[in-house]
Amino acid sequence: MNSINKNNKKGFTIIEVVLVLAIAGLIFLMVFLALPALQRSQRDTQRKNDASRLRAAVTDFTSNNRGALPWSGNALNGSFISNYVTVNDSRFNDPSTNNLYTVIPATGAHGAPTDLGSMVVSNRARCGTDGAIVAGNAIVVSVKTENGVANCVEG
Repeated sequence: MNSINKNNKKGFTIIEVVLVLAIAGLIFLMVFLALPALQRSQRDTQRKNDASRLRAAVTDFTSNNRGALPWSGNALNGSFISNYVTVNDSRFNDPSTNNLYTVIPATGAHGAPTDLGSMVVSNRARCGTDGAIVAGNAIVVSVKTENGVANCVEG
């Protein structure tokens, strides 16, 4: 009898399994490295949107109150945030801390905010470099972002 010894084993070799696991590990590593940067970018975008909202609210307030500003000296009008910024149950919280933003009113030139969760709003100003507020003739808002740069919004 003539017997032929055929080796028909089915399955993967250990090298193939290790290679697939290594590739999967690299993909997971890339996702985990990219995720915090994406989340940080989303929080900074939210801060920029909140700064635009605050600037629009100051403009609305001045239109409704014969040019009066929602602050006197360095004190913000107590009902301004609730009546103009957080209408329709919207929130005005910093996305990192989930605390209400600290709004610092100013007139004219002012440095950029140095803390996350704080905004500087100024009249008779314009946006300068690096989010700083310089003398001008508009209402501007500057907010600190997580990437280390302040963002200034004028309109």
